[in-house]
Amino acid sequence: MDYEKLFHEATSKVRDEGRYRVFAEISRHRGQFPKATLFSEQEEPKDIEVWCSNDYLGMGQHPKVIESMHRALDECGAGSGGTRNIAGTNHYHVLLEKELADLHRKEASLLFTSGYVSNQATLSTLSHILPNCIIYSDELNHASMIHGIRDGKGDKRIFRHNDLEHLRMHLAQSDPGVPKVIAFESVYSMDGDIAPIAEICDLADQYGAITYLDEVHAVGLYGPRGGGISERDGIADRITIIEGTLAKAYGVMGGYIAASKALVDAIRSYAPGFIFTTSSCPILAAGALASIRHLKTSEVERKKHQAAAAKLKKLLKERGLPVMPSESHIVPILVGDPVLCKQVTDTLLADHNIYVQPINYPTVPKGTERLRLTPGPMHTDKMMTELVDALEKIWCQLKVRRAA
Repeated sequence: MDYEKLFHEATSKVRDEGRYRVFAEISRHRGQFPKATLFSEQEEPKDIEVWCSNDYLGMGQHPKVIESMHRALDECGAGSGGTRNIAGTNHYHVLLEKELADLHRKEASLLFTSGYVSNQATLSTLSHILPNCIIYSDELNHASMIHGIRDGKGDKRIFRHNDLEHLRMHLAQSDPGVPKVIAFESVYSMDGDIAPIAEICDLADQYGAITYLDEVHAVGLYGPRGGGISERDGIADRITIIEGTLAKAYGVMGGYIAASKALVDAIRSYAPGFIFTTSSCPILAAGALASIRHLKTSEVERKKHQAAAAKLKKLLKERGLPVMPSESHIVPILVGDPVLCKQVTDTLLADHNIYVQPINYPTVPKGTERLRLTPGPMHTDKMMTELVDALEKIWCQLKVRRAA
């Protein structure tokens, strides 16, 4: 058996489809986000601007966050020493979980090494804990949610994206006596639309279901304290489980769930993705703690962020560029072809020193390939104008279609 040939054939298939991914080697400049340096074997390093980071508020560069991480490094060293079951729970883990529970007004929270792990571990474990459980999943849920539901090997129903009547139909057709979990997101990161959370909660109440809300693209960004869309809309108390990340608006790394003490304790006791994984290092926990505490009291970053997103959408529309409809801070621009999408981003980087990653299948459906721009508080008006000028020039140069 020629294993190497099989590996080459697998990647060749991806190349032939025009969706082979090439990672840009960059180094962010501390305190100067979105500035970074691009490294290449073919060329000398050069300075670029980053327009596709999920560090939405630039908190990964915030002095309070960096100072807190330095302090934790001096206090605790680099690593956590192992799983929490064996090596113990670091004091920063405890402080962070208390802060997260308070953020969402829940009794308890549980820290995971990433948002992916928190979704996968929690959803798969729910299927094992709840007898004959059915999980109702929005068709556009993140891959981590899909994999968690599949790994649980329980019954599932997929409802059309944000389609309340389709969800109602599935719930009505199910046995009233079995446990039910409705799993969905608040902000969907590729289209930028927002779920009808209150209406989904109404259906959950009507049919005896619990709710699982992924707020990863909303925590830190929405609500008076950064608790997400559910806090913004005053309905966090109606959500059974809120899942979030520390790697986007909070600028560090990690994932979590917030819920009742009993539910969190059950996941802590049964989820392999928590039990058998080395815990997050204290440095990360300390940085996330500082970031959450700051954003609970500061509205400055959120207001600037929303203003930047609104302004960029306006500038792009004025130039006739195909901005896709978005209710949130996500600014997607439709290209519709994987090869062309990569040509656009390659040209942006090579000719204009602007870094944007092409978003191709399987992240988005084929035929909807796009740029996904994430303007933030540190993107200046001058940067926006230069970005839009560059995009308009490339759209003409490559003859990219303009209708979104």
